[in-house]
Amino acid sequence: MATTLRASAPITPSVDPLGPLAELAGTWIGSGFNLIALPNKAGNSIFRLKINATKESLVFTTVGAPIPNRGSLQGDIDMGCLTYFQRVNDASSNELLHLEPGLWLNVPSTTAPAEPPTVVRQATIPHGDSMLVVGNALSHAGPPQIQPVSTTPTGPTPFPLGYLDPYQTAPVPPGFQVSNPNASLVDAIKEQNIVSTTTLSLSSTQQGGVVNIPFIVSNADANRVDTIFWIETVEQPDGKRFMQLQYTQTVILHFAGIDWPHVSVGTLLKQ
Repeated sequence: MATTLRASAPITPSVDPLGPLAELAGTWIGSGFNLIALPNKAGNSIFRLKINATKESLVFTTVGAPIPNRGSLQGDIDMGCLTYFQRVNDASSNELLHLEPGLWLNVPSTTAPAEPPTVVRQATIPHGDSMLVVGNALSHAGPPQIQPVSTTPTGPTPFPLGYLDPYQTAPVPPGFQVSNPNASLVDAIKEQNIVSTTTLSLSSTQQGGVVNIPFIVSNADANRVDTIFWIETVEQPDGKRFMQLQYTQTVILHFAGIDWPHVSVGTLLKQ
């Protein structure tokens, strides 16, 4: 008796369902930095600032068959899919800082709704958060255009005198700028010959979202995520090439009536 299976067909390079996500598949190892303002109810200040130099691994695994989404207002669509697992540790102490399993999706253009192709990242974080960020992909020749990112909290204006002193006095790992964590990404590639870049720019606003357990909502509500990934092809002086992945991510945490940017950056090499 014949059995119908959703089996994985050979991928034709010109019709790769992963599209701009195709080069993510594999294992990436690298380093970066993490800045986060944490509630500090037991301390003398409403918050404490934690800054870490980090090391991390990020593993992407392809889902062999396209994922079908059934249409009622238009025809069915097929999406390319990758699973991933991210692990971030403190670079010196090996303290575990972050675990994140999730999915990346390559979504084709649709007519209902009328949308161009998009890329999607879905993630779950063991603090009790789930997020969905949606955006687009753009490929071009040459290096990425990495803009500054702000770590400045927003809230009462002006802040009381001395309130934000930890942003000037907290111990800072070598190579990190509190005022612009993305500077470390620029420094990491300033001597490289990057011949092409695919930029994946995503946000939880408008089409995405963040959902948290009640404790997180009450104590440090994570309410927005903005992130950019740059998939880079680097050419060495001998003509050989390798793949590099850089990212910046800002999560807004809301507590004490203030929005606190939690910024993470990384530069990783494909193994």
